[in-house]
Amino acid sequence: MNFTTRGGNANSKITLNERVVADGIIELDVNYKLAKKETPERFSIEFSTPERDIYSMWSPTMNDNRTIGRDYAPRRTHSRLAAGLPIHCGISVKGKNTITVALSDAATATEISSGVDEVDAEVKWRISFFIMPATAISEYSATVRIDTRDIPFYDAIYDVVSWWENDCGYTPAPVPEYARLPMNSLWYSYHQVLVPEEIIKQCRLSKPLGMDTVIIDDGWQTTDSGRGYAYCGDWRPERMPDMKGLVDGIHETGMKVILWYSVPFVGAKAAIYDEVKEFLLSDEDIHGGYCLDPRYKHIRERLISLYVNAVKEWGLDGLKLDFIDSFNLSKKSLAPDPRRDFESLDDAVDELMIQIYNALSKINPDIMIEFRQSYIGPSIRKYGNMLRVGDCPNDGMLNRRGVIDLRLTSGRTAVHSDMLMWHPTDTNENVASQLAATLYGVPQISMRIDELSGEHYKILGHYLAFWREHREILLDGRLTMQNPESFYSQICACLDGEAVVTVYENTVVCGDYKSLSVVNISSGESIYLKGMEGKDYRVVDCTGEEIDSGKVNSSLCEISVPVGGMLFAK
Repeated sequence: MNFTTRGGNANSKITLNERVVADGIIELDVNYKLAKKETPERFSIEFSTPERDIYSMWSPTMNDNRTIGRDYAPRRTHSRLAAGLPIHCGISVKGKNTITVALSDAATATEISSGVDEVDAEVKWRISFFIMPATAISEYSATVRIDTRDIPFYDAIYDVVSWWENDCGYTPAPVPEYARLPMNSLWYSYHQVLVPEEIIKQCRLSKPLGMDTVIIDDGWQTTDSGRGYAYCGDWRPERMPDMKGLVDGIHETGMKVILWYSVPFVGAKAAIYDEVKEFLLSDEDIHGGYCLDPRYKHIRERLISLYVNAVKEWGLDGLKLDFIDSFNLSKKSLAPDPRRDFESLDDAVDELMIQIYNALSKINPDIMIEFRQSYIGPSIRKYGNMLRVGDCPNDGMLNRRGVIDLRLTSGRTAVHSDMLMWHPTDTNENVASQLAATLYGVPQISMRIDELSGEHYKILGHYLAFWREHREILLDGRLTMQNPESFYSQICACLDGEAVVTVYENTVVCGDYKSLSVVNISSGESIYLKGMEGKDYRVVDCTGEEIDSGKVNSSLCEISVPVGGMLFAK
């Protein structure tokens, strides 16, 4: 490949060193040396590859558009410490890797972009560094990894994740067992209108259904229910002053407790505001809240002490730490200040989160720390053991895509669905489709259990029981999938010859498994088993009621399975 460079500071020097590390894999060492210590300007590395056998593009930040793109309107992958991750893939129509580009540095603000040039049918690639304001440096190094092996696209992604963990210094935090069990999150079901007695009632109802932790979200810290973050910052339990009594009451139901905090925000109506207002990243508010600047040691210490005291005094089992992607530099915070002990915002955020995790894990080695999209990358996995799909209320398609995208890039870190909600008059099949979207992650439910209809209650109980029975396969099995460009038409988890398959578009399930469970979320009501001749099967509807049984009587056998229903064969 021919690499060229563009941009950078005046009198700076960019050095590239290309190495072949394996058949089909090259690594490009990048060194950027400045003439003096100064704010780095954006620079880029550019190269071209033939547009041969690329059907779609994929990255966790590409969202809804996974087409190839054009050089004048390229597909872009943004990454920095607290948002996204630097990996960008070209995939064939058969789901094979054509090219996967990844960076060793998951903390610096970077962009990988690609688009086809209509003149020569070449894909123009550009890797840009320092795409957001950064603090002064004198030298910078990173490695670009380019994989062109003809292997399944998910294997190319899994190999990048292993590279980050083993070669790039991003060692993930341990995952406690309770982070791998279903949870009741109160955000969609209650929003800010939280009542202690209601929370305990929901826990008593949730535990028998298979949920083991409750997440108490925004609202516990203020009696204001107007949404926004104007009252954030003091973190006193105004709405539930006996927080220790509430946590003890929840523990008596057998459930664990996770409490929500928005890490950066302090609102103008918080008592602490006047004390910290000169240590903000920006004068512009975000829904009534402002972002603290963690480059000041006393700001980091204040945040750390808040969480340590809460876990100690209230007996919490975990924290939901929100909005760390809102830490951003502005004109105000780019100005130097000798009172800071960090120049780099990303380094300060990293230090803050490492100290939080270390302090909390000393109190409780099994502490649960939840982050959500878009802060999902290798850096975040060092201090977060739960990664949740970003908010997508009542959207099974986005939840499905988010869970699988996170599973592809998160290794052994626990991946959680967004909180599930649905309309009380919705169809049984659609409720089942919402639950099916969570299967390859850890389900989070956000419905008032006592207000569910009888049928919806049965469906929820059935799916959670199925998930718990097959948990090891779903979370620890080899995860494969088809058609990433259409948010995955078929998904399979397999462990020791036992498989769970969910079908959305492709309803032909191939393979001679010891046991097979198929969840039908397609528009049709037939599943085709290929290679399972002679196996016994049974079919249940979305509530778990058995409606058919028999024997697979041919090498390609059609079996009727209703939408939301399941087929079991062994």
